[in-house]
Amino acid sequence: MSQIVYVTEEGLKKLQERLNHLKKVERPKISKAIAEARDKGDLSENAEYDAAKDAQGMLELEISRAEDAVANARILDESKIDTSMITILSTARLQNLVTNKEVNYTIVAEQEADLKTGRISVSSPIGKGLLGKKKGEIAEVQVPAGILKFKVLEISR
Repeated sequence: MSQIVYVTEEGLKKLQERLNHLKKVERPKISKAIAEARDKGDLSENAEYDAAKDAQGMLELEISRAEDAVANARILDESKIDTSMITILSTARLQNLVTNKEVNYTIVAEQEADLKTGRISVSSPIGKGLLGKKKGEIAEVQVPAGILKFKVLEISR
């Protein structure tokens, strides 16, 4: 079942580039590997052939998912983001009340998440826990390690 994916223009471009790479680079590589393995003889005992066919199946699944994501992508207009509360594409400056450290998170679609750059998925536990919070509110987020408490210090786009 297809699900709408909200992305930035940059995010859609990355999805399209990934799909193009899978189709134009990875697919021919797999086809070549299958052909080379087939040329080695008896397919019933050819581990290389079996591995290449398995890799092809995984690649086709990945291509299908990428095509679905691109087809169902909806570009968000960053200029219309409401900064009175945390929504997708909001950047929140937070104080972790457990460690007393400040962190900045931007809430993004799953495909654009990158924790190293502070971009967390809207569907992650922290992303879900922050949605709808306003400046000054405390967000209690259930994560596998326990409960994190964040105070919202600032919201921007």
